[in-house]
Amino acid sequence: MTREHTDTATDGGIDDETLTPEEMSLDELREEIRTIDQEIVELIAQRTYVADTIAAVKDEQGLPTTDEKQEAQVMERAGENAEQFDVDANLVKAIFRLLIELNKVEQRENR
Repeated sequence: MTREHTDTATDGGIDDETLTPEEMSLDELREEIRTIDQEIVELIAQRTYVADTIAAVKDEQGLPTTDEKQEAQVMERAGENAEQFDVDANLVKAIFRLLIELNKVEQRENR
């Protein structure tokens, strides 16, 4: 990943440039991780909100909490997305399995 750095009067005169990871300091790289971590948590919160809304619709329609066909589609998509970004598909699927299971537990508790 690269990060853009914009010149300001107080930053030592670095012009607009794209920094490679090798050119970034450890602190800059850690800040990049902190930002990504925050974005991941925000996306999990958004996903949880939508899952809660789905649970409410299922409850209104008298549908079961578990939809194995839909879960299989989510897992397949997770694997495809992992491959697209050259990330270990098993790891991504494990994360999604955990998200699905947590959503199901929450749905059961709220019924």
